[in-house]
Amino acid sequence: MAYELAPLPYDYAALEPTIDEATMKLHHDKHHQTYVTNLNGAVEKHPELSKKSPEDLIKDLNSIPEDVRAVVRNSVGEQIKKDFGDFEAFKKLFNETTAKQFGSGWGWLIYDVSKLKILTTPNQDSPISSGHYPILGNDVWEHAYYLKYQNKRPDYLAAWWNVVNWDEVNKRFAKAKA
Repeated sequence: MAYELAPLPYDYAALEPTIDEATMKLHHDKHHQTYVTNLNGAVEKHPELSKKSPEDLIKDLNSIPEDVRAVVRNSVGEQIKKDFGDFEAFKKLFNETTAKQFGSGWGWLIYDVSKLKILTTPNQDSPISSGHYPILGNDVWEHAYYLKYQNKRPDYLAAWWNVVNWDEVNKRFAKAKA
């Protein structure tokens, strides 16, 4: 089974003016597609892995061959208030932490045991690889924001909150707590 790039569940221009249509097309159709293509190429050499979901592949990276590894119902608002004081304090800390990610990477909100935590990972690394379940993620590779925001990562992070899918965040939070 070959992995396929899922279509966006919305139009490329749906996140305007925060994230422009050209960036969405570039990010989804070029960068994200490249990851899927590379994953398929790596898994071709290990057909036993093709039955696993991408999440299952990265849950236990130590069991995955190196060539593949290289490619590879509660309201969250209540928990944010409990763990960060209020939503604005959470946003501020998330933005500050993620803005400091050196080079390419991601900012994450994870649920760890009984608490939400903010962390960053370099490049394509995922919290799943270290046993954490991501609740929310923000791509801070330059291709995610450079066309619209140039080198102003903090401006991108500030605007990004306008397009967060909180229904999905709550679903992921419920799954993490289960």
